[in-house]
Amino acid sequence: MGSSLPEAHELIENIGGLKMGLYKYVKKVWKQPKKNMPELWRERLVEWRKDPSTKRIERPTRIDRARSLGYKAKQGYLIVRQRVIRGGHKRAKIKKGRRPKRYHQRKNLDLSYQTIAEGRADKKYPNCEVLNSYFLAKDGRHYWYEVILIDRDHPVIKADKRVSWIGKEKGRVHRGLTSSAKKSRRKITM
Repeated sequence: MGSSLPEAHELIENIGGLKMGLYKYVKKVWKQPKKNMPELWRERLVEWRKDPSTKRIERPTRIDRARSLGYKAKQGYLIVRQRVIRGGHKRAKIKKGRRPKRYHQRKNLDLSYQTIAEGRADKKYPNCEVLNSYFLAKDGRHYWYEVILIDRDHPVIKADKRVSWIGKEKGRVHRGLTSSAKKSRRKITM
């Protein structure tokens, strides 16, 4: 569900007139989405809860953020909305052996929800590479992220000098090379 042009203009009018570029207004609206667009926000969350956990969408919901992370409206770029359940992770059931370290049910991951979302989107689209992702929304049970994927074998991508490097890389998410994975790999030094 994308917002129509009149709705966007109404939001901009409510914030205080046209004195900046369009993306700055969109960014300002998304700073506090519950306050700036409450009805639209509620409708979207209801709709997103009904959708499957991984859903390809036509255009980014947050165009300002997607453009700042490298998205272009051309062939070979995909946008996927990924839903991740909030909360801890449980270990798989013990299959063999009786070792004390296997008795713990709780699993401590060094991954953020965003990195998990990128990994799941990458598994769903194996012919694509994750360029980047950004936060979309959260409620009491879920987080939603939009993941920017690039089809590494698409002729348009291969011809573009700025993104053709991604065709040589495989499994960026699983090797911790996206920006969210780099943040979780940082070592704290004191």
